[in-house]
Amino acid sequence: MSVKINALEVENVKRIKAVMLTPTESGLTVIGGNNNQGKTSILDTICWALGGERYRPSNPTREGSTVPPRIKITLSNGLIVERSGKNSALKVTDPSGRKSGQQLLNEFTSELALNLPKFMEASSRDKAETLLQIIGVGPELHRLEAEISTVYNQRLLHGREADSKKKYAEEMPFYPNVPKEPVSISELISQQQEILARNGENQRKRQLRDQYAAAMQRQSQIVKDLDRQLREARDRLLEISKDYTTAKQDALDLVDESTEELERSIAQFEQINVQVRANLDREKAMDEATALWEEYNHMSVQLDELRQAKIDLLKGANLPLPELGVEDGELVYRGQKWDCMSSAEQMKVATAI
Repeated sequence: MSVKINALEVENVKRIKAVMLTPTESGLTVIGGNNNQGKTSILDTICWALGGERYRPSNPTREGSTVPPRIKITLSNGLIVERSGKNSALKVTDPSGRKSGQQLLNEFTSELALNLPKFMEASSRDKAETLLQIIGVGPELHRLEAEISTVYNQRLLHGREADSKKKYAEEMPFYPNVPKEPVSISELISQQQEILARNGENQRKRQLRDQYAAAMQRQSQIVKDLDRQLREARDRLLEISKDYTTAKQDALDLVDESTEELERSIAQFEQINVQVRANLDREKAMDEATALWEEYNHMSVQLDELRQAKIDLLKGANLPLPELGVEDGELVYRGQKWDCMSSAEQMKVATAI
């Protein structure tokens, strides 16, 4: 929790004859005036009162005054800091009964809060670190920036790999008129054997038809030659005729299947398989490129969320000035980095922090 000045009374210090200030509870208190009117004297007085003898002016008493300097500062933590008398001795009144004196003041008074020139001369990153320590979001902001950097680099790698995969896939040969899976030589031979088996069955039926035809001829001759066996022969003829009719009808509708196309596939199966594998490799490369692009887009959303979290973190922080923030580890005020701020803005930012 930061300690603020609730009230300030100064008499006869450097250019100050007498001044009494009561800063606002929130926001920034601006001390204005022309040159050589005592603005810097007020800041030097605060440094001396809180920082100790190392900040004591070499000649603190106002020129022409016979009254020694007097300083009284009331702090928000209840302490009352006074310097008065010929030697401007320090007196610290602590309502809670803790130890008093300069050691107590040093526990919560930062050197940068007193030594404004040191802050002004610090690098932009050191100024930013000071601000982050004051508002208490430094570690979380560093974590978010590190995670943003990691996700950005991962997304960049995925994008490059996706582009490379896509280009590689597009340059691969593609054969549109081939099967989606490699051709099996054993399957082609099996199909050929099935057709040959069916053709063999057809041939057997034709032979059976021819056998019945020959038997009919023989029986007809027997009828002619053996009149006494005519009845038996006619019965046999009728029976054989029926069988012949059935066999003839079966043979009439038979059509032999051609194995020409399968023979061509068998002869060209290796070439077809090369083309099929090429298509499969191209499809796999396309799928990998698509998956990488999806991951790239997911990381883009993640990157936006992290950046928004960084913005929300700084928006929710208790900044000493509106429009003051940290971007990429550097102090920024009204969108400008330290070296792009005007001298007045630099003084305002440094004093506020």
